[in-house]
Amino acid sequence: MAGTVLLAYYFECTDTFQVHIQGFFCQDGDLMKPYPGTEEESFITPLVLYCVLAATPTAIIFIGEISMYFIKSTRENLIAEEKTILTGECCYLNPLLRRIIRFIGVFAFGLFATDIFVNAGQVVTGHLTPYFLTVCKPNYTSSDCRAHHQFISNGDICTGDLEVIEKARRSFPSKHAALSIYSALYATMYITSTIKTKSSRLAKPVLCLGTLCTAFLTGLNRVSEYRNHCSDVIAGFILGTAVALFLGMCVVHNFKGTHGSPSKPKPEDPRGVPLMAFPRIESPLETLSAQNHSASMTEVT
Repeated sequence: MAGTVLLAYYFECTDTFQVHIQGFFCQDGDLMKPYPGTEEESFITPLVLYCVLAATPTAIIFIGEISMYFIKSTRENLIAEEKTILTGECCYLNPLLRRIIRFIGVFAFGLFATDIFVNAGQVVTGHLTPYFLTVCKPNYTSSDCRAHHQFISNGDICTGDLEVIEKARRSFPSKHAALSIYSALYATMYITSTIKTKSSRLAKPVLCLGTLCTAFLTGLNRVSEYRNHCSDVIAGFILGTAVALFLGMCVVHNFKGTHGSPSKPKPEDPRGVPLMAFPRIESPLETLSAQNHSASMTEVT
């Protein structure tokens, strides 16, 4: 976890990893959308996005685990599946605390891992945003831009703000789409696989569909504001979904305990056992003859 957080910090807050300089056409209509402003001017600001992504699954897990623990039948099942562990011969972790730490810890790890994958994809590809030419402000009167089909691979042709241009080169995949769908899908898998009360037949689908719809609208907002292409949002959805499914099904085993009952030994095949190994069973005739023989011996003596 510490290594994942540290790597995410280097991607987000330092210039250790330089963005790939991708070429473009000066007359490319897909890159000439109006500049929507900084990320803080977006309808969904990064601060609001990160707070909602971190708080929503955490609150759902806390409320769900505490509610199930106070239900008698559910608490008995949890205690049977999640044995109390003695750590360091001094501290006991009850099933409630163990499950909360497990689910929230795996969620936090996946959130940082998704952020790393997104930043790595943006740095390696250097895919241009729909408003790249608007902030790049290339010199259209130069010899390179006069030809409509001239591919420009020189990054020095841009005359705009260098910081804004660098951010305009980080479009694929969409970070907002990847993080939002990961958080929504992780919470959905927890709700559907863990909460098993009869009174939640309608509440569960409403809550799950609500979180997934919010993530979907977050991706659409990126396209409507000309901050990402449709392909960027789709790639972000695929990436976030893959991380959530992997952690939910392979790491926490779909949020279910895996304490299997001891397997019974299979009976041996009698065809492969020697005849001398079978126990000898006396027939009634043998028993009767043995009794008569013992009686005759007694008379003779």
